[in-house]
Amino acid sequence: MDTEAQPTERDRPSRPESPGTEGRSRSALAARIADWVPGGRMTLGLFACLAFLLLLNAFVIQPFQIPSGSMEQGLRIGDRVLVNKLAYRFGAQPRRGDVIVFDGTGYFGNADYVKRVVGVGGDHVVCCDQKGRLEVNGRPVDETAILYPGDAPSGVPFDVAVPAGRLFVLGDHRGDSSDSRDHLGSPGGGMIPVGDVIGRADWIVWPYRHWTHLTRPSAYARASAAAGARG
Repeated sequence: MDTEAQPTERDRPSRPESPGTEGRSRSALAARIADWVPGGRMTLGLFACLAFLLLLNAFVIQPFQIPSGSMEQGLRIGDRVLVNKLAYRFGAQPRRGDVIVFDGTGYFGNADYVKRVVGVGGDHVVCCDQKGRLEVNGRPVDETAILYPGDAPSGVPFDVAVPAGRLFVLGDHRGDSSDSRDHLGSPGGGMIPVGDVIGRADWIVWPYRHWTHLTRPSAYARASAAAGARG
């Protein structure tokens, strides 16, 4: 006698499930939405792409058009750069030599600006030394490779200590740049709060012939960090 329990009608599922049921239900929902939206699936796809691009622009990458010649000759008027908005998240901080885009409201003006970080919190920045060079924490910085041809590191002498959480920024075209030097007497002393940095400019993407990756010049890395400074 077979003593193994035999399945009864009650043991069997009342509705056999098909492995594709969930997928078909989602597909049916998308089809119903597409039928309701003018233009159908094409319009729905365009909306999905737009939502993706908006999220990308808000949290990851933002295009920025260069508005002036203050960063020539590396960045020309009309160049489009991609700003990495994640560069300084998760504990990372701007470093000397980075090209950043920041909100200048209350410091430079009610607009976004692009400049190069020359000093970070804790740094002592001086211009110029006896050889006409920028000095950071007592170390000369050779900016020949980035400065606009014929420009000096600064036509205006300065000697500043950068407070914690602030940045001292300059344009590469020193003769055509309104930057931290021009706001030393303003609130904040021309120093940009790190919290107002939108991101780091990493790529020139337009026009195509200018396409390049923006790297941090090694000259700034040689500047020794003062106590509490990061470089």
